[in-house]
Amino acid sequence: MATHEQLPSTSSRPILDPTVTTHENSSKDAAPSTALKRKAEEAGITTTKINIGTRRSALAMVQAEMVQKALQKAHPETQFEIHAMATMGDKNQVTALHEFGAKSLWTHELEAQLLEGKLDIIVHCLKDMPTQLPEKCIIGCIMETEDPRDVVVMKAGSKYKSLTELPAGSVVGTSSVRRSAQIKMKYPEMKFKDVRGNIGTRLAKLDAEDSEYSCLILAAAGILRMDWGDRITQYLDSNTEGGGMLHAVGQGALAIEVREGDDKTIHMLSELVDEKSTLAGTAQRSLMRTLEGGCSVPIGVETTWIEKGKLLMKAVVVSLDGTESVEAERLDEVLNVKEADEFGLKVAQDLVEKGAAKILEAINLNRPIIKEGGGA
Repeated sequence: MATHEQLPSTSSRPILDPTVTTHENSSKDAAPSTALKRKAEEAGITTTKINIGTRRSALAMVQAEMVQKALQKAHPETQFEIHAMATMGDKNQVTALHEFGAKSLWTHELEAQLLEGKLDIIVHCLKDMPTQLPEKCIIGCIMETEDPRDVVVMKAGSKYKSLTELPAGSVVGTSSVRRSAQIKMKYPEMKFKDVRGNIGTRLAKLDAEDSEYSCLILAAAGILRMDWGDRITQYLDSNTEGGGMLHAVGQGALAIEVREGDDKTIHMLSELVDEKSTLAGTAQRSLMRTLEGGCSVPIGVETTWIEKGKLLMKAVVVSLDGTESVEAERLDEVLNVKEADEFGLKVAQDLVEKGAAKILEAINLNRPIIKEGGGA
């Protein structure tokens, strides 16, 4: 299912070298059986190698390897090779995320290689993808979502487990204005300090002897994929006792970007598509696209499948200082991508009608609020 979006702590895991390309080797790669050849021919697949693009971070490499293994299992007749590169967001680890003007911090360099034909697919965290993709680029697949919640990670050895236990004046580390705004709303006595770097780097900054951080707020999905789940001391969602948090749009989901019209590759990815994650992710991105939000705007969402075909979405827009907020909640039937796109638009309009536009305009958005959504 291709989603068209046109235009603008220790771990047992081995150390990864992100500068090295990797691929799965087996006798099937070297000499595929007649049956495998027939399967490929029936699927219309003649390419013997698919080049997978990803960022260089350890987490990005882990995620790319997850996709590589899933594709290798589904298509053992094809070789899948990973190519890692640094993006703008990776190269600048000092500037706070909200101070960047671009909305494609983690994708631009990779998309250029995709359009040049040097890459066949790109593995992204869906939350890192702008809602408006470059011309000729589309989302070819959204895989099953990992736990989308945000989590609290306390400094190693801390006696505290949750935000409610922290004393006034404690320093919370986060690079997300969405996270800091929501926490300020519930815990105004906290202090906040930006923290950049990959997950391992941020944990090292937290645990340093001279660290001023009491805790970090991170995405559960990344920590779990790195096998560092034992560092999580509290999960945050809309029902968290003492005050929770709605997560980022697309958080926890992996998306695979392809060239528009590359039907063979899109067909190859079809076995990795997760329908529920695709519909929920589409609805979330429709909401954000309508409000024109990104990494620098405090928009939070939470989607839950209540029963087959019934999707519940909660959404919030919060002022940067946490003093103003607008919330919306809607339950509707969502059976396909078109309905998911329309559902996200409705929730966005609910927020606007309640005053979200005033909050967002005060944050100096790059583009005006729009009342009509585009295709997902």
